[in-house]
Amino acid sequence: MPEPLIGGTVIEAILYMNNESMPLSQIIIDRIRREGPLSFRDFMEMALYYPGYGYYTSEREKLGEAGDFYTSPYLGPLFGEMIAGQLEEMWRALDGQPFTIVEYGAGTGWLCRDILNKLQENRQLYEGLQYFIIEKSPSMREREQRLLPEKVRWLDSLKDIPPINGCILSNELVDNFAVHQVVMGEGKQLMEVYVGFDNGFCEILRPASDALKDYFQQLKVNLPKGYRTEINLEATAWIQTIASALHRGFVLTIDYGHPSSVLYTDSRRAGTLVCYHRHRINHSPYDFIGEQDITHHVNFSALEHWGRTNGLECCGYTNQARFLQGLGLTRYIQKMEAADAGDTTSRMERIQQLRTLFLEMGEKFKVLIQRKGLGRLCLSGLQFPQLLV
Repeated sequence: MPEPLIGGTVIEAILYMNNESMPLSQIIIDRIRREGPLSFRDFMEMALYYPGYGYYTSEREKLGEAGDFYTSPYLGPLFGEMIAGQLEEMWRALDGQPFTIVEYGAGTGWLCRDILNKLQENRQLYEGLQYFIIEKSPSMREREQRLLPEKVRWLDSLKDIPPINGCILSNELVDNFAVHQVVMGEGKQLMEVYVGFDNGFCEILRPASDALKDYFQQLKVNLPKGYRTEINLEATAWIQTIASALHRGFVLTIDYGHPSSVLYTDSRRAGTLVCYHRHRINHSPYDFIGEQDITHHVNFSALEHWGRTNGLECCGYTNQARFLQGLGLTRYIQKMEAADAGDTTSRMERIQQLRTLFLEMGEKFKVLIQRKGLGRLCLSGLQFPQLLV
C-alpha cells in the first residue's frame, strides 16, 4: 500500500502519545489551525490510520458482534476454502512451480488461515509455497501473528520481496484507501473538497489538481454539474506498484464497488462514502472520528485501466456470488449436507453462512482478476463474467 501522505504525523504522534485523553478529533483540529484546511483525503487518512488513534491503528474491536461490521471470512472457513481452490488453479497455470501469495491487509488473519488449511491438502503446492502479508495496522499485525503459522511472513512493502511468481490477493482493502472528494462546479470546473474548522468541521471547495482532472480524462468520464464523488489515487498507485512487483501470475481483488458505467450514475450523484459504527450506517465522516470505519465504493474500471497501462491483462470481472458458483459452490454444499447428515443445528448454521455469502454479500462484492506473463486462460471463478466498462 502506498505510504501515508500526511505531513507531521510522526511528530504529532510523539507530542500526543503521553496524553491518552486527547481525542483524534482534537489532533485533527490542531493540525487545521496550524496548517489550514486539509484535503478530505488527508482528513480520512488521519481518521483511519493516525498512529495509535486511527480507526485501523487503534486496539478497538472492529469485526463481529462487538465491532462495527462483518466480512466474508468472519462467517466461517467456506470463503477461504473456495479462494484456495482458485489459488490452486492459478498454481497449476504457472506449471506447478514454487508459488508466492501476497495478501494485503489480512485483518484478523482468518482468510489466510482458512486458505492455508485448505492448501495443505496439496502437499506439492504447500511445500513450495511462500505466504507474505503486508499489514499497515500494528494492532492487526499483532493479532495475525498470534493466529497464523510459521509459514507466514510479514512485510512492510512489496519492495521487500523478489519479483513475484504467484498471486497478489486483497479482500476488502481498496475501499479503505483514503480518497479525494470532488464536486463538478460551474463551467465544468472540477473542485476538490477540503476540511476546515469553524465551531465544527466544515467543507471548503478549491480548484482540483491536474492529477484529479486527469483521473476522469483517462477514464473518459464526464460528470454533470453538482455531481459529487470520490477519486482514489492511492488505488491507482497501488495497482501500479503491484504490476511492477509481479513477474508472472495473478492479481485477485475482492471488494465492493462498480465499473465506471455503474458508479457514475445519477443515483450516486452524492458519492458513495459511507461510515460504519456499531453495525449502523451513517454518512457523516466528521462524527465518531477514530471510532468508525469510513469506506467508499471501488472503481473497478480504474483498477483495470491503470493495471493495463502498467502491464496487467484483465482475466475477468464478476460478482462474488458468480465467482463462488464458478468455483463449485454447489458441489461444496452437497458435501456439507452429507457431512452434516443428522446434525440439524450444524446444517442450519451452514445454510445461513451460505445465504450470507451467496445472496447478501454475493451481489454486493465484486471480483477482478488480472494476469501478467501468461496468455489467455479460463479460470473457474470467472465462468460467469460480467461486463467491465
